[in-house]
Amino acid sequence: MTVTPIRFDPERALELVLYVASRLRYPTLHSVSKVLYFADREHLSRYGSLLSGDNYVAMRHGPVPSAIYNLMKAGAGRLEPLIPSQFYELVAQSLSVEEGRRVRPLRPANLDLLSASQRECLDSSIKENGKLSFKRLTDKSHDAAWKSADENDLIDVKAIAKTLRNAKQVLAYRRQFAN
Repeated sequence: MTVTPIRFDPERALELVLYVASRLRYPTLHSVSKVLYFADREHLSRYGSLLSGDNYVAMRHGPVPSAIYNLMKAGAGRLEPLIPSQFYELVAQSLSVEEGRRVRPLRPANLDLLSASQRECLDSSIKENGKLSFKRLTDKSHDAAWKSADENDLIDVKAIAKTLRNAKQVLAYRRQFAN
C-alpha cells in the first residue's frame, strides 16, 4: 500500500459518479451509491484509502456516500440546506437525476481526474455489482460496517476496514497516517 488517505474533492467525486453511471444499464441513486461503496472497500483494501475521501452514512438500504449523495440530489434539483451551493453549480452541465432516482450523465467522466487505481476498483465493482437488483445490493451492503452504526449515523472507516480480508494490514497502514 502506497497511497495516503485523501480529502473529499467534489470535482473528483462528480467524475466518480459520471464514470459509474455511464457504465450501468439503469443507474440510480441506490445502485451508484452501492457500486461506489464496494469500489471504496476494494480501494481501501488494496491502497489504504477511499476513492473520494467521502464519509459513509448507514442508511436504511445500506451505506451511502454522504457528500456524493448530496451531489446527486443537487443533480435532481432538490433544494436542501445541507447541500452546498457549489454542488448545484458543479453538476449543472454534468449530471441530472430524473424521476427522483435515475442518474443521467450529461457528459463523459473526465478520466484525467481519476487515477488508474480508482478506475481499476470502479471497474471491478461495476463488473461484480452492476447488474445486481436493488434487494441484492441492499442485502450485500448490510455488512458488519453498516451494522456498526445507527441508522443515519456515520460509519467509521475503521469499521469498513475491519470487514476486509486484510483488515489488520489496512488498519496498521492507516494508523501510520492518522496524525
